[in-house]
Amino acid sequence: MVTIKTMTLVQAPVERCFKLSLSVDLRLQTGASTGEAVVDGPRSGLLGAGNVVRVQARHLGVKTQYESLVDGWRPYSYFREVMTDGVFARFEHERHFAPMNDGTRIRDEVRFTTPLGWLGRMAERLVLRRYVTRMLRQRNAELKRVAESGEWHRYLDGEPEVDRQAYEATRYVSRASGRRYAES
Repeated sequence: MVTIKTMTLVQAPVERCFKLSLSVDLRLQTGASTGEAVVDGPRSGLLGAGNVVRVQARHLGVKTQYESLVDGWRPYSYFREVMTDGVFARFEHERHFAPMNDGTRIRDEVRFTTPLGWLGRMAERLVLRRYVTRMLRQRNAELKRVAESGEWHRYLDGEPEVDRQAYEATRYVSRASGRRYAES
């Protein structure tokens, strides 16, 4: 299993960073170079707990589709997306948000494994670790740019506040992993 950890410091409030991270519209913009498009699920607005989205894109010259589920959710401090269907044997992305004196610290942890045994492990080491790291850093740089400029209004104006009552109601057992998520 490959684990990638990154940290991004953003000079913007934690609520803005959290919501931008869940913006389907911003996700599609940052994925434009790969032709990313939503095939099924929310096509705009903000993802939330329990949302499933199917995305199509071209990565490393190969057209792929994957489905992910937001199965961990603590507004404005954490969310987790897991791939429920796609090219990886396992793919999880955890995103942690912490308010700092001058903005927000975003800490990402991505874990993935590939199918195909030793051939997949070789691809992980030779290509995929670097590719996924570069893609994550590029998306985080774009999120930072948008959050620190006035452009964030384009993605968040008119969006409802994250519904904390809905969050309380969704302290559920994840369909994807069977893990229970509760407030910490």
